[in-house]
Amino acid sequence: KTPAATPRAAAPTTTPGAYAEADVKAAEAFGRVDDNGTVFVKDGETEREVGQFPDVSKEEALALYARRFLDLKAKLDLLATRLNAANIKPREIDESVKLLGEETAEPAVVGDIAALKAQFEQLKAAGEAKKAEIAKARKAAQAKAVAERTAIVEKAEALAASLGDNTNWRSTADKFRNLFDEWQNHQRTTVRIDKPEAEALWKRFSAARTTFNQARRKWAQARDNERNHAKEVKEAIIAEANELKDSTAWGETSRKFNDLMDRWKKAGRAGRNEDDELWAKFREAADTFFNARQADRDQMNSAEKENLAAKEALLVKAEALVPVKTEAEAKKARQELAKIQEEWDQIGYVPRDDMRRIENRLDAVDKQIKAIEDAAWKQTDPETDARRSSFEEQLNAQLAELNEKIAAESDPKKKAKLEAEKATKEQWLNAIK
Repeated sequence: KTPAATPRAAAPTTTPGAYAEADVKAAEAFGRVDDNGTVFVKDGETEREVGQFPDVSKEEALALYARRFLDLKAKLDLLATRLNAANIKPREIDESVKLLGEETAEPAVVGDIAALKAQFEQLKAAGEAKKAEIAKARKAAQAKAVAERTAIVEKAEALAASLGDNTNWRSTADKFRNLFDEWQNHQRTTVRIDKPEAEALWKRFSAARTTFNQARRKWAQARDNERNHAKEVKEAIIAEANELKDSTAWGETSRKFNDLMDRWKKAGRAGRNEDDELWAKFREAADTFFNARQADRDQMNSAEKENLAAKEALLVKAEALVPVKTEAEAKKARQELAKIQEEWDQIGYVPRDDMRRIENRLDAVDKQIKAIEDAAWKQTDPETDARRSSFEEQLNAQLAELNEKIAAESDPKKKAKLEAEKATKEQWLNAIK
């Protein structure tokens, strides 16, 4: 006989009252309890012992084993529900069917055992059907994944086949990088493709990237040659500037420095970092000369104040030339600014403390016009186009973020500061369009 269970060991696995009383009573109809507390259940044409619970009433003992029957049935019902779930796996089905097969083989419960076993057999058959459905779906998913990954490969191959003199290398590199990210994301988020197919597709994708990388290296070498030439030209300009920086022939040397500046602008770019370093050296020589010239002008204080007033009047005219938005407007503004600059140079010296301030204001006008001129010139430069596009995207993102901050800011001072920053970035954006 089954060893007598203590009340603690035989405690119900469900919360009392979790099942409807009618369900418990219906299950109890298939069992009985003798005077010794032994519990029996009708199992087909026979009756078998399922356990003992001697220290409680017959009603309590029978109810306990009836609830155990309902617990087991609840497990079967749960599997039936899980079989309808989209995320169920074949392994889960096999494990659940195996476990429930063991539990329903000869369960220590009181209830309709025949109905329980029949339900299990139905679930077992449904499980096999579900596994077949999953296998079919997986096969279709694999075919879909192969088609999607093939599409990625074909895009890469098309990019590799389109390379030429007009290729935007930075933009194309971004496209290859995006395709590679798409490839990796596809591997992570879709079903596993059979190894031979996956390797063949990767070989094609890798070959396309290699073709691009080799072509880009050749382009980069040519670009580096151009930058090296620009560096040599600028170093020669710096050497001339150092020879001029101690001159006291203010007018003649000023014109020479202007000529050097024109040559500098035409020399091209030597690379961002090297350009900054070269410009600092050139600017140092130019500052040495112009600072000395300014010191000499300090001796003419009264006349310089009159000159300052005249130049400030010219600044009003110069600043009225901007902003400009189109190349035509920039050209017209440049012509007017040239006249103003010519008149500016004829006026004479201004107080040293004011020189940089008014020069910066005039430079600011020049830079705004130059920004439009440069933007028009760079329209045909692939590298610049990509850099402008990237900068434009950054500015748009920053403007969107500033709009959110402005909308959320309640402090008037902080809000005004944010709006000033927004206006500056909008001006930059207009300049590069």
